[in-house]
Amino acid sequence: MKKKIVLEYTLNSSPKVLFPRLSTPGGLAEWFADDVNINGPVFSFFWDNMEQKAEIVQKKENKYIRFRWLDEEDNDTQWFEFRINVDELTGEAALIITDFTDEEDKESTIELWNSQIAKLKHIIGL
Repeated sequence: MKKKIVLEYTLNSSPKVLFPRLSTPGGLAEWFADDVNINGPVFSFFWDNMEQKAEIVQKKENKYIRFRWLDEEDNDTQWFEFRINVDELTGEAALIITDFTDEEDKESTIELWNSQIAKLKHIIGL
């Protein structure tokens, strides 16, 4: 049974800069996957010659986007989400990632996200 993990990263960047990197094939290919293609609502993500397909199930411009993996069996754990929260006082944006992983893979999943977010920060100049 997969467990939900929620990770938060503070990114001193505006949602207008951040959101295209979370919601477009070109933006996602910069940091999330080796390559990303889109065919209608279906995104194909490529890592080391492995392909995984996901479709957008919810999206609100500059706020959040949720993808559903097409190859997962369990409906409750087959999605991942990027959500941007902007602090009213400081104006700083936080990227909140919701994902699911097996208990034994939790540490490596978190390390992978940390590494991907480090790439994202580099790309947006942080």
